[in-house]
Amino acid sequence: MAILRFKALELVSQRKPCEVNLPSQVASDYFGENVFNLQAMRATLSSEFFKKLKRTIDSGEKVDRNLADAVAAAMRTWAMSKGATHYTHWFQPLNGATAEKHDSFFDLTSEGEAIESFRGSALVQQEPDASSFPSGGIRNTFEARGYSAWDPSSPAFLIENAGAKTLCIPTIFVSYTGEALDYKTPLLKSLNLLSNAALPVCQYFDKDVTKVNTTLGIEQEYFLVDRALYEARPDMVMTGRTLFGHSPAKGQQLEDHYFGSIPSRVHAFMVDFEKSALRLGIPVRTRHNEVAPNQFECAPTYEDANLAVDHNQLLMDIMARVAERHHFKVLLHEKPYKGVNGSGKHNNWALSTNTGINLLSPGKKPKENLQFLTFFINTVMAVHKHADLLRASIASASNDHRLGANEAPPAIMSVFVGQQLSAVLDELERTSKVPMEKGDNMYLKLGIDRIPEVLRDNTDRNRTSPFAFTGNKFEFRAVGSSANSSSSMTVLNTIVADQLIEFRKVVDELIEVKGMKKELAIIQVLREYVVASKAIRFEGNGYSKEWEEEAERRGLSNVKSTPLALDVFHRADVKELFSRNGIFTEVELAARHEILLEDYIKKIQIESRIMGDLAVNHVIPTAVAYQNKLIQNIRGLKDLGLEDEYMETTLESIKRISRHISTIQRNVVDMIKTRKVANQVEDVREKAIMYREQIFSYFDTIRTSVDKLELMVDDEDWPLVKYRELMFRH
Repeated sequence: MAILRFKALELVSQRKPCEVNLPSQVASDYFGENVFNLQAMRATLSSEFFKKLKRTIDSGEKVDRNLADAVAAAMRTWAMSKGATHYTHWFQPLNGATAEKHDSFFDLTSEGEAIESFRGSALVQQEPDASSFPSGGIRNTFEARGYSAWDPSSPAFLIENAGAKTLCIPTIFVSYTGEALDYKTPLLKSLNLLSNAALPVCQYFDKDVTKVNTTLGIEQEYFLVDRALYEARPDMVMTGRTLFGHSPAKGQQLEDHYFGSIPSRVHAFMVDFEKSALRLGIPVRTRHNEVAPNQFECAPTYEDANLAVDHNQLLMDIMARVAERHHFKVLLHEKPYKGVNGSGKHNNWALSTNTGINLLSPGKKPKENLQFLTFFINTVMAVHKHADLLRASIASASNDHRLGANEAPPAIMSVFVGQQLSAVLDELERTSKVPMEKGDNMYLKLGIDRIPEVLRDNTDRNRTSPFAFTGNKFEFRAVGSSANSSSSMTVLNTIVADQLIEFRKVVDELIEVKGMKKELAIIQVLREYVVASKAIRFEGNGYSKEWEEEAERRGLSNVKSTPLALDVFHRADVKELFSRNGIFTEVELAARHEILLEDYIKKIQIESRIMGDLAVNHVIPTAVAYQNKLIQNIRGLKDLGLEDEYMETTLESIKRISRHISTIQRNVVDMIKTRKVANQVEDVREKAIMYREQIFSYFDTIRTSVDKLELMVDDEDWPLVKYRELMFRH
């Protein structure tokens, strides 16, 4: 293994940036060229069918057989003109990945004649095997039938792999009995629910509004490591993170990596994957170094939430494919290295109308500001009422390592609104008036004549807040880098929609029953919400111990582990919330709870197995070999009659190595026994808690002993990369 490591380091030192050729220096020339977008639809469909498809996309009209056949024929023509030979329904099962089963356009007629065919029936629906995807008990292994169904609101696209192109059709995935087995189905339901809930509230202020859209911009953080170094680490290959490794002398403490000059090899990789992303219609715009060594970030322009989630899933896949060409491995684990920052996926969420108004952007007139405050305060109220559910939506084994680790938002859900808006809410609470007027822009006075005036936003940023208002949107910062954003966005959409429905009901009652004027009724209800939700608002340092104590006084939850965070799915109010809004049935909710717990257990189980294997089969033999060298050294000194202080120190080292080896062996054996006992437990929640509390305790003990051995054993003999900075080479 040491030989493999030195070979890896030799390869890394020889790497050069890969040459990347762009189709054009102007990104707009090739943006979306591999997408069956409106331009492609208009070029391949008749005017009648194009209009029908556009209505389906915009307003959700049902797809009839004639339209499906026409669209399928147009898709096939377009895809084959670009070199595609196969098509697939592209969906997002509950295993965290995307899924695809490729079928050829090639077919035979009844007379045996070879043709290229793609019918509307194949576009609209297919039958992937549902037995081997996570279902949480909804489907048994022998019950294999499941259905994927076309989502017209997310355009089809072409993926190229090893020179072959495939037409990918975004779909939902449901069981034979109708339950959702994917992330997209509940997301689409929640988006429709939120639009329908927000529309009548919008019409308090503007009767011309006929639709409300949810927009989303997903910032993606990730690590890059050279593939040779990655493959020299079995723990990283199997788990996505290092289970062992000595912290480097220089990590991120100098803060010199953040926004620094992008290394040449990394820059070439970024240009390459951005090219692929832009051709697939993913509007990536931002790239930069993140805080930790070899950590980076990319971010797109915001877009429709359903499309944004699809694009993020596709982006992660593209990054992995392109990284291979550049001899890199993309790490999306939330905490791949101990001692440096982990990675998140910041979800920037907002609401907009068909008239072009961002409902979370303050206006210039009092009426516009009342509309803004209505949606702003209702969102804060929704988070206050359902903070535990929002916490559960971002829970995972890998994200547990990141949340609250002085680098990411804590596990305590809170809302940051900024100094100016806090003053507005306080004034509304005190006087029942809306004091907010946008007025003149505020500029920072820098005292440097040659520097242009700097326009100051209406709110600061708070990077320690899990749910922060950033001027015209909310940023949900606690989502993990490897997560499918559908989970958190489905929850957020649902709780805000439910809150808006309640708001509309209360306001209408004040207007119709008590005869209140509309504006006064709205302000009265908003004031009540401001008072009721005050505990969830926090402007300070979310990393501090003081905030944990203050949050407890406020009655806010601080659930630090996934098994306990997921308990919320068993609560009667949560079941009722999802069922009355048509997002999840009780069966679907229970299934997802079980799937998430099983996923948690399996990930820790894999980590414990690889940790035991590395400790017993790699670390201990190396430590014993080094110990034998020390013994031979002492014998040689004795033969020469050179007994001195060095021998005493060496003897103590031999004894310490023996103690560490014994500790490792004993704890690995005990960990295996504990794992076997836990696996016999039928209750999945109880099993997950055993893994969390008992298996994790062995992790800490074994890792501590390995770390101490690592400091003692000669570097050339050590089987693992000794210092983590070796992983941070560009």
